[in-house]
Amino acid sequence: MRSLIAIPLTAFLAASVSTTALLAQAPGGQAPQGRGNQPPPPPMTNLQIFPKDATRPQVVTVMQGFTQALGVRCQYCHVDDDPGRQNDMASDEKPPKKAARQMMLLVRDLNEKLPSAVGKTADATTRVGCVTCHRGVAIPKQLADILTDTAAAKGVPAAIEQYRDLRKQYYGAMAYDFSEGGLLVLAQRLVANNRPDDALSFLQLNTEFYPKSARTYVAMSQAYGRKNDKDNQIKSLEKASELDPENQQIKGQLQRLKSGD
Repeated sequence: MRSLIAIPLTAFLAASVSTTALLAQAPGGQAPQGRGNQPPPPPMTNLQIFPKDATRPQVVTVMQGFTQALGVRCQYCHVDDDPGRQNDMASDEKPPKKAARQMMLLVRDLNEKLPSAVGKTADATTRVGCVTCHRGVAIPKQLADILTDTAAAKGVPAAIEQYRDLRKQYYGAMAYDFSEGGLLVLAQRLVANNRPDDALSFLQLNTEFYPKSARTYVAMSQAYGRKNDKDNQIKSLEKASELDPENQQIKGQLQRLKSGD
């Protein structure tokens, strides 16, 4: 793998976050001098991915972008503010720091390949970064997967409670999909796995937050259909049609169901 040391610093920073990171670069690419009688900060050490001539402000700017993208603090990767220990930002002790280095290389590799993949120039191609996947959480796991794992380990009521907790903590952020579609993905997965009762529990939860979601009632009809509960299947579609009266697909499904086709 080609070393990043040979890559121009500006190119590396642009691939890591955005060109705005260059605003932190000191004049002439030199590290800033200390203020007053204070000596300048010591040079950066153990730079394995960053170019060796990266200045402290440039590295800090990129690191701040990482913490925001993952919703963490410096000590997630670094030996920093640990009780009874001296800070050692250069230490490789913590596994997340090693993983971060590999992810930086992966992001760089993706951004190099993207223009060719999408048939655009480099300037016209949207770059990926940590935030593209992490979206403010350290482990970028989809909401449906989180709730599926919790339901399997602790039961559906625990998963529903977890949804409420996550919604309180992250609603309005970019971390998880709390739109009406978020729980629909999970419910459709459960219906496909022949777990209609579990699907109905999550769909009922969805109506609490999205009472006018026709799509939720369509999904309920599908779950009742898996249970061979035709009466509730029809009622669910009738509710969906009431909420979305212009939807011909729903009307067609309802008509076929009532006619016995």
